Amino acid sequence: MLRTLKDLFNAVLPPQAGPAAPDEHALQLAAAVLLVEVMRANTEIGDVERRTVLAALHEKFSLSTDETAQLLELAQRTAREATDFFGFTSRINDAFGMEQKLRMVELMWRVAYADGTLSAHENHVMWRVSDLLRIPHGAYVSAKMRARDAAGAA
Repeated sequence: MLRTLKDLFNAVLPPQAGPAAPDEHALQLAAAVLLVEVMRANTEIGDVERRTVLAALHEKFSLSTDETAQLLELAQRTAREATDFFGFTSRINDAFGMEQKLRMVELMWRVAYADGTLSAHENHVMWRVSDLLRIPHGAYVSAKMRARDAAGAA
């Protein structure tokens, strides 16, 4: 189950010292916030984007429906108060290998393409987050194409 809001906020901050094992809840929140940021980049957030984020969180972390909904709610609150992406991307960089980060980027692209269109702001958020995750450009483009094809977007 998810811990208190304060504990999760504290856990998202970059590690202060030593190579401690990443906290699973903080990692889940970091990934959820990045998915939410892509969803928020769209001027109109619809049910399709929300369902896509929920599906991505369920796929990535195998959470129950209730846990996934709670994580999304917490991620939305956290995203509204966040000032940058670095704390979230650094947590993911510390915990995920390149394959897992690429899968995360592909899930984010799915959120961006969920409504069938890609706005300039969604594209910018994706570029910025992918850069912070140290995703090679070719892999970034491949993930984008896979997500676009899965969404059936032109």
